[in-house]
Amino acid sequence: MVPQPSSGSAVVDEEELKRQKAIDDWLPITGSRNAKWWYSAFHNVTAMVGAGVLSLPYAMAQLGWGPGTAVMILSWIITFYTLWQMVEMHEMVPGKRFDRYHELGQQAFGEKLGLYIVVPQQLLVEVSVCIVYMVTGGKSLQKFAVTVSPDTDLKLTYYILIFASVHFVLSHLPNLNSISWVSLSAAVMSLTYSTIAWTASIHKGIEPHVSYALKATTSTGRAFNFLTALGDVAFAYAGHNVVLEIQATIPSTPEKPSKGPMWKGVIVAYIVVAICYFPVAFIGYAVFGNDVEDNILLSLGKPAWLIAAANMFVVIHVVGSYQIYAMPVFDMLETYLVKKLKFDPSFKLRFITRSVYVGATMFIGMTFPFFGGLLGFFGGLVFAPTTFFLPCIMWLAIFKPKRFGLSWWCNWVCIVLGVTLMIIAPIGGLRSIILNAKTYRFYS
Repeated sequence: MVPQPSSGSAVVDEEELKRQKAIDDWLPITGSRNAKWWYSAFHNVTAMVGAGVLSLPYAMAQLGWGPGTAVMILSWIITFYTLWQMVEMHEMVPGKRFDRYHELGQQAFGEKLGLYIVVPQQLLVEVSVCIVYMVTGGKSLQKFAVTVSPDTDLKLTYYILIFASVHFVLSHLPNLNSISWVSLSAAVMSLTYSTIAWTASIHKGIEPHVSYALKATTSTGRAFNFLTALGDVAFAYAGHNVVLEIQATIPSTPEKPSKGPMWKGVIVAYIVVAICYFPVAFIGYAVFGNDVEDNILLSLGKPAWLIAAANMFVVIHVVGSYQIYAMPVFDMLETYLVKKLKFDPSFKLRFITRSVYVGATMFIGMTFPFFGGLLGFFGGLVFAPTTFFLPCIMWLAIFKPKRFGLSWWCNWVCIVLGVTLMIIAPIGGLRSIILNAKTYRFYS
């Protein structure tokens, strides 16, 4: 005789289900699922176009015309392909949604191994982006202030502090959909300042005696700069780390799965990315050659009002980008605190957790504001895996395409290129940080 479950256990199970649903409704990623396809478009633009686009002419100066053009176009194609894979994998198991990158990792690699592989990498990506954006926001604010009032001599540290103060407020918006207006503003700003960067470059005209020779004079310097530039380009294609979380906010039914509107938004986003990236990279390099700064807006001195406006647009955009990357971190922290440590979901818990996180990224950004080196180092070390080849490994593990077929070859080519990038790119970025550190004074 099969024992029947007692009514008491059924009540307990029902209460636990209600508790889990209440937690999911409170968490920032699963708290709201009413996003439209255009939310996907501007969230992806905000996530991808940011600090990276301003360093692309500088990356071209380290790579040269041939390799630079090839790396730019190849990166766009590969990351577009791997992003498509992630959108497809979001609902590959009927009746289940992989709302977070690590959940997809667990499906591909197993419950524990998936967490160990994905969570450290995703956290490194998202935290490092937030740190770099703290520096970018502070530097752009400083450039705006100096352009408007040349007598201003406030330290960069204070500008980072001013920039961070905005996030101590915005970080308490509850979920990803609630920051959609911030993200939309950021996406518009990214298109605007990218357009200003390349149109102002055209207006300025090609510099006299412009040189397209590689910037470094020694073979060692050229090699290290080449590696740093690869990291810069990898950093520019970072949207994959939040794509599943963005898709999680879109409603889904068996008849109308979320991948339809999500894919529509991704296509629009990638068109905008191409419009932003390629003109800035190629025109910026064509105008300034190897004298271009690691942030092209620093190379554009005139007209002053336009450069000041562009820098303020960067500030607004980076505010949105920071929030897009911080939200999955908030989700991880709050999930751990509520589900593992059994804290009650509350405003107080959210307020303390998020304030501590913003304060930590602000402090690290103020302490190590090596913009160019940070991009190269983080771009190669943590962006290459999660963007260039981890989706391909998951695809091979889950879908098991025909050996030596087109899908199999495409994925293995991406994996080999991505692993190579992960190994070699951080070397150049680390060297750049070390060289900067020799002459750097803390909190100057």
